[in-house]
Amino acid sequence: MSELKRPPLPHDFHPEVPSFTVVSEDLEPGAVLKDAQVYGGGNTSPQLRWEGFPAGTRSFAVTCFDPDAPTGSGFWHWSLFDIPASVTELPAGAGSGKFEGLPAGAVQVRNDYGSKDFGGAAPPAGETHRYVFTVYAVDTDRLGPDAEASPAVVGFHLRFHTLGRAQLIGEYTSPAQS
Repeated sequence: MSELKRPPLPHDFHPEVPSFTVVSEDLEPGAVLKDAQVYGGGNTSPQLRWEGFPAGTRSFAVTCFDPDAPTGSGFWHWSLFDIPASVTELPAGAGSGKFEGLPAGAVQVRNDYGSKDFGGAAPPAGETHRYVFTVYAVDTDRLGPDAEASPAVVGFHLRFHTLGRAQLIGEYTSPAQS
């Protein structure tokens, strides 16, 4: 069987905006995700720190998206927004459902697992998927949606309010079933 063509990355369809820097103690660009970021492992959101974002940034949003999911529409693992502009780092585990480490006012919506937290990598057996962690610099204090919005609605609002974007992409291959 020939290898399937990989879907485009999510930002390939968005207007171009300046990039800035995001780094993580838990994720290296292009590297394999650690067990902590795997659904059946620690299921823990990675530590993220960003800098160099555009002037005029009034808040941030953070998402994790798997464009390779066999859904036709990808898979949202995390969607968080209304992070105050004074916050430039999230500790590991900030995306847990307990909201520990999240700044006051930040809003987390349900992921495609159906829970309001970070849901780790879990591709079908034997498949390698990309996980796109994106930090958005946003031009407004409040993006608009509430905690009941879908990640797609959050993405719609981000399309029109993003001043800049930074991303880290990791990969994970689920063990093949025997």
